[in-house]
Amino acid sequence: MVYAPRFNFIFMLSKEEVKNIAALARIGLNEDEIEKYRKDISSILDYFQKLNELDTDSIKPIGHITGRENISREDRVEDAGDIGIKEILKNAPETKGGYVKVKSVF
Repeated sequence: MVYAPRFNFIFMLSKEEVKNIAALARIGLNEDEIEKYRKDISSILDYFQKLNELDTDSIKPIGHITGRENISREDRVEDAGDIGIKEILKNAPETKGGYVKVKSVF
C-alpha cells in the first residue's frame, strides 16, 4: 500500500514550529523545504492522532516485546591500581591531570 499524503490536516504546524524543529536538529531549511516538511510532519502528527482514537483499554502495556528483565551484570568498581591507570592513559590520544581528555560535546 502506498501512502499518499492528504492536505486537509487536522493539525498543521506553523512555519515557525518547523524552523524551531530544524534548529533543534541543527539542519538548515530553505522556504520550499520548510513548506514541504510542514506538510510532511503535520501528516505524521495526524496519523498519531488517528492512533489515539484506538481503544486500547484491553491491551496490557509493555515496555518491550522480549519479556526479558534486566540481565545486566552488577555494577561494581574494580581498582586498576597505579600501573593499570598508567597503561590506560598511555593508550589515550590526549590526557590531562591523570584523566583522558576528550572534546566537548556541547
